[in-house]
Amino acid sequence: MTPATMSLPTDDGLRMPAHLWLPASGTGPGLVFLQEIFGISGYVRRRAQDLADLGYVVLAPEIYWRMGDVGPFEGPDAMDRGLAAMSSIDWQSAVLDGACAVRHLRSLDDVTGGVGLIGFCFGGGLGFDVAAHLESPEGGGRGVDAFVSFYGSALPGLVDTRTVTAPSLHHFGLADQYIDDETVHRLEAVLTAQAGTTFLTYEGADHAFDNGDLPLHHPEASAQAWAVTQQWLEEHLPTPRAG
Repeated sequence: MTPATMSLPTDDGLRMPAHLWLPASGTGPGLVFLQEIFGISGYVRRRAQDLADLGYVVLAPEIYWRMGDVGPFEGPDAMDRGLAAMSSIDWQSAVLDGACAVRHLRSLDDVTGGVGLIGFCFGGGLGFDVAAHLESPEGGGRGVDAFVSFYGSALPGLVDTRTVTAPSLHHFGLADQYIDDETVHRLEAVLTAQAGTTFLTYEGADHAFDNGDLPLHHPEASAQAWAVTQQWLEEHLPTPRAG
């Protein structure tokens, strides 16, 4: 199904482009999908459709929109362009924009259940900060109902100063070339100190192991993590189909 292209209001009165996938039923719980460093790529679109097929209303904002070149970054220079975009982004503006996406999704008539966040790599770390912000007085105090992160790259710099009390699920590979095992195990210890947190690791899996368009793809870890994610979402953000 082709997603609808839309724009959402932001805190500074501008409008952020985004893409909306509806389930076959037309309604369901909501998930804000936060992208990898490559933008709203073909991989992001496929995973968003997978979630819509499970019964979720999926909203993927163009997090790079304030920088002009939103991507998607593909081809031989994709990694260089993605890393440059990630390093140049105004992080706090991205957090506030992510929070606006959650609030907008919650306001849609299509959303008939709770609202959660799911993020991959850059989006996994950003999603953790968005979830923490929404739970704070500054963010309004209304957090998400569930949060899923695949190898959140910014988490090592966030977990000592941010807390997410919503149920959360984290996936990390144990052969991640960007986040070493010692850091992964430290993240596990810190995050699982919060009740409601599930932290899973995958032997032999590198960073971005779920993305079938990248050489780092690990089919076994990807299949296992996605199956767990579906089951976990059914428990914490149930759809009518799941019920």
